[in-house]
Amino acid sequence: MTDELSQGIEDRIEEQEPEARGAQEREPAEATGEEQPEGSRPPAEEGEPAEAIDEVAAIRQELEQVKAKEAEYLDGWQRARAELSNARKRFQRDQEQAYVNAKADLLVRLLPIVDDFERAFEKLPEDLSFGDLAPVSLNWLEGVQLIWRKFQLLLEQERVAPIEAVGKAFDPFLHQAVTHEPSAEVPEGHVIAEMQRGYVVGDRVLRPSAVRVSSGPVPEPEPAPEAAPAEPEPPSDEGFEQ
Repeated sequence: MTDELSQGIEDRIEEQEPEARGAQEREPAEATGEEQPEGSRPPAEEGEPAEAIDEVAAIRQELEQVKAKEAEYLDGWQRARAELSNARKRFQRDQEQAYVNAKADLLVRLLPIVDDFERAFEKLPEDLSFGDLAPVSLNWLEGVQLIWRKFQLLLEQERVAPIEAVGKAFDPFLHQAVTHEPSAEVPEGHVIAEMQRGYVVGDRVLRPSAVRVSSGPVPEPEPAPEAAPAEPEPPSDEGFEQ
């Protein structure tokens, strides 16, 4: 719209410029009283020459104002477009972060179930016997194991991985110390055993590992100081007669 307005003003300037130039050419000749030869004298114009010049100047000023407004509107539009783009990107990042947080919260709630499955299969006796119900009971046990494998597959698909703890240096971001114990086999500041397994998803810790940490070897007891020799007792006067 501003382009059309600018073009219209420029057309008006082009229409008024010949009149203004003709008025400017007549003014010097009229001031000196010289007569211009025929053919070179511009045709007589109606109205005052100054009015035509003032009109062209006013139109030029109006054109400058329109161009300034055009630049202002263009700058405002570009700023609004950039702000809208930034808002869309920020909204998309917030949505992605909300999805990650919701998924992590759900995975944390599933971890106790994973712990229960692990403890159940760790305590399963090797010489398990069901007597006459062996075929039925074994099928039931295989079904539970299948459920456990599906849980493991779900965790792998969601990029959930267990934290390696035993024998590793204690890391406060990955491990949670339950006790500090002396150990001759494990260096000081390293994990002796894992009390509860921890998990990570990508770079995010879902749950730190609960561990027992070595405080180093047991200090050797200091040797007991040697006892000083007993001083001889002075002879007793008992039994001697005076």
